[in-house]
Amino acid sequence: MHQVILYIAQSLDGYLAKTDGSIDWLTQFGDADELAQDPSYQDLYQRIDTVLMGRKTYQQIIDELMPEMAADYFYADKTSYVVTTKTLKPRDHVIFTSSDPVALVSDLKHQSGRDIWVIGGAALIKPLVDADLIDEYQISIVPILLGDGIRLFEQSRPKVRQLRLKNAIQQGELAYLTYERIPQD
Repeated sequence: MHQVILYIAQSLDGYLAKTDGSIDWLTQFGDADELAQDPSYQDLYQRIDTVLMGRKTYQQIIDELMPEMAADYFYADKTSYVVTTKTLKPRDHVIFTSSDPVALVSDLKHQSGRDIWVIGGAALIKPLVDADLIDEYQISIVPILLGDGIRLFEQSRPKVRQLRLKNAIQQGELAYLTYERIPQD
């Protein structure tokens, strides 16, 4: 069965984005090309064949993080699902769906293939955490205090779940923490 991997960056005080949804603070720690060369990103990218994100995250990737690649979709070699209730312009290699994220991920976990990367955002992550569907949490801690914004685990009501630290790496000013679910009896 596939592993569902949350691979994401957050501020030291636990925010994914500013209150207005902006993630411009991330670019001071590297542009898209530098981030793509990150060894943890390269390892993740080799493990997956499916990318899952919400509409706002998709728009941020297209409009803010990688506008130079707007014509060529950045994850074209993967199957991408964008969970949205809005109608968006069709794009090769992207499946727009209004499916319930929990049902979608549960279904994807049982299909053949490699692992699944959950990119974000918080509205997509919350139901997956609450349903205990994330197998591995790869969280990059960015040394900045935003003070306010959109939290990574905002208002989640997960079952009590202990995780095991699998790896901790410092790369430059960033801390990369990888936690895995401990199998339940």
